[in-house]
Amino acid sequence: RERRMQWWHQARFGMFIHWGLYSTLGRHEWAMEEEGIPVAEYEKQAWAFKPQPNAARAWAQLAKRAGMKYMVMTTKHHEGFCNFDTQTTNYNAAKTGPGRDLVREYLAAARAEGLRAGLYFSLMDWHHPDGARCMTDEAARRRFVDYVHAQVRELCTNYGQLDVLWYDVNWPLTAEGWESAAMNKMVRQLQPDIILNNRSGIPEDFDTPEQEIRASRNRNWEVCMTMNDSWGYQSADNNWKTPQTVLRNLITCVRDGGNYLLNIGPTADGSIPPDSVRILTEVGQWIDRNGATVLSSDACQPRSSEFLTFTRRGKTLYAHVYYWPGVSLSIGGLQTKVLSAKFAATGTPVRCDQDEFRLRLTGLPAAPPDHPLTTFALECADVPTQNNDKTRIERPRRGVGI
Repeated sequence: RERRMQWWHQARFGMFIHWGLYSTLGRHEWAMEEEGIPVAEYEKQAWAFKPQPNAARAWAQLAKRAGMKYMVMTTKHHEGFCNFDTQTTNYNAAKTGPGRDLVREYLAAARAEGLRAGLYFSLMDWHHPDGARCMTDEAARRRFVDYVHAQVRELCTNYGQLDVLWYDVNWPLTAEGWESAAMNKMVRQLQPDIILNNRSGIPEDFDTPEQEIRASRNRNWEVCMTMNDSWGYQSADNNWKTPQTVLRNLITCVRDGGNYLLNIGPTADGSIPPDSVRILTEVGQWIDRNGATVLSSDACQPRSSEFLTFTRRGKTLYAHVYYWPGVSLSIGGLQTKVLSAKFAATGTPVRCDQDEFRLRLTGLPAAPPDHPLTTFALECADVPTQNNDKTRIERPRRGVGI
């Protein structure tokens, strides 16, 4: 596992792509379920789904510009429609509206940009006649599990080397019911270097907290998160995160030893919503200048204050300032000698002085020099540590002349 996971730990930042028939509705990826749309009515969207050729090229190019190192795309979401050419059902992209294998196009696009590529696969299936019946009918369970295993086998056989298999929603069966141990053994035989997440009901390689940053203790973990409130394309959802929020989330994940998988929801023709492009473009510009401060970082004991947080590489501590303090900045509780300080993006030196209770950076500009989120590189004499309790307890309480 350590060998297989090495690239993933260095990558830190990836792109999630939710794309399927729900994109033609523009109302949410759970529209079929939440609106109670009958299967016969919903499956007509398979013929309305006619994406432009090689739409995934723009996704991969944007991911690379944004500083992302890997991508994960939905091969089949809960609606049951397969974005890949499969022998198990005609309800797939090659045999309906698209007329081609969209997963193959995606993998080619990711690889062309030098990105690692993974596949998302939903175990839950609202379209298959045994998708719910399997919970109480053993014959239905057998048929449905064989169907699912066959699709997973196709994905792991027909597309060359895969880097991640990202399962989702194992309702309505347990890991035993899905025969997940056998399924994952098959996957590893076909793809020896693949990384598996925990949503087949077996812990496997990494945990997947969703929509909140929640570090796992003694486990690899990756937060998956939307840029607005929706995974699939939702035309009316304008609750977009700011680029600063995205960067803060990335920094927090890295600080706590995790990865950040950030979603785009392309439209029916494969176009990326303009706000997603805007956000990721600004994020990429920041990473171009500051990427070394977050990507391939080491575990970091100094945590944060009300206005900044930290990452670390070796003996260099990076202070990421969220709220600019003005012409001077103070950090309390650092226990390690800071030898020098500079702006991480430009290398411009910064004056610093330090006593046992605080580090002060002085002579700063009144406004952030190049971005609302500014990072300082602090060169330390040893691996940096922080102890705010020492400052709180031992700092002198009596003022001079009062």
